[in-house]
Formats: sequence, structure tokens, C-alpha cells
Amino acid sequence: MRTLLAAFATVLALAFAAAGAQAQGQGQAQAGVQEVERYINSIRTAQARFVQNNPNGSVVQGTLYISRPGRMRFEYDAPSQLKVVADGTQVTMWDPANRDFGQWPIGWTAASFLVKEPLQLSGDITVESSQRTPDGLRALTLVQTRKPQEGKFIIRVSENPTQLRGWSIIDNRGNKVDVTLTNLQTGMQLASSLFKYDGPDAGKILGGGGNRN
Repeated sequence: MRTLLAAFATVLALAFAAAGAQAQGQGQAQAGVQEVERYINSIRTAQARFVQNNPNGSVVQGTLYISRPGRMRFEYDAPSQLKVVADGTQVTMWDPANRDFGQWPIGWTAASFLVKEPLQLSGDITVESSQRTPDGLRALTLVQTRKPQEGKFIIRVSENPTQLRGWSIIDNRGNKVDVTLTNLQTGMQLASSLFKYDGPDAGKILGGGGNRN
């Protein structure tokens, strides 16, 4: 599980603050950008199953909840005790079984594109390319405009209709985390409690006082 947590920390370490003025690039790099912006900005709530492939070859899955702006939750399936929650201000990640706990401002996390209000694939972000994948999805490859060498973030959507299918994060050492979404639903009511920290006291987790299944 520590390897899984390290992989997720790699995701969190990439800072994609989706704000700015004008998208970079011309021609093919612009294909589908406005459609993806409009689509994600149209989402208010969403729920989906996800499968996460980690750099060490492990595969985990769970349920993703989104409430825009600013709130999301990754609930990993048992036996994992890993959970990740964004409450609108910060992201908290905890795993009592492995005595791990961390918090980051939401703007520092790569997944912030899901809940940024409004999403703008521009300014601090450069859309490096927009391509079709072999399975017919549109893949937008994003980099930090000022630090393109720090890594890449790839958003995958279906077209006609547009629907988020997942994303990939590649860090500056080539480590890659793939997330694939299935059974995506939008527009439902979600309890506000989903987006609040509901784990043990951080001191108990770090001191080994959490549940250890």
C-alpha cells in the first residue's frame, strides 16, 4: 500500500492550477479544447467508478465523487483504507492501515482540473497536443506553461457526446499513473458529508492508532 500511496503522491505533486487567459498553440493542439472546457464547466455533481493503474504495476479501484466547485472524493475499495477528500480548500489523503496522512492546498493538486471554477485550459497551462487515441477518444496533453519539463497531464474524453473517460499523469521521471472512469453519472444530489474529512484524528493515524485491518 505504501507504493500505491507514493504513486498517488506523485499525482498530487504535479501543480496544474487551471487559470489564465489564452490557450497556447495553433491548429491540431486546439482541437477539442473549447468543447472539453464547456463540458467540464457544465458538470455540477458527478459520480463514477474508477480503475487506477500505478507505476509499480498494481491496479486498484474505487468510486469518485465530484461536487463543483472545489470538492471531490476518491473512495478506494477494501481492503484498501486509502481515502482522498477535497473540501473546497484543501486535499486530505489518509490511510490508517499504513500510518499515512497528508494535506495540500487544492490548487497544488493535479486533479484540481475536475473541480476548478471555471476551468480554463489556458494561461498557466499549455495544451501541448490534442489527438485521437486508438480507441477513439480525444486526448488533450497539458503541461505547465512555465515548467513544461515537470510532467504531463493527459485528459481523455469521448466525443458525440462528450464525456470524461479518465486521465493520465506522467511525472518528470517518466512514472505514469492512469485513471479510467466507468459508469459516469452527473447531476445527482450528493451529501455534503462526502467532502469532509471523516477519518481518525491525524495523530492517531501517524501514531498507529487507526484501524489496522
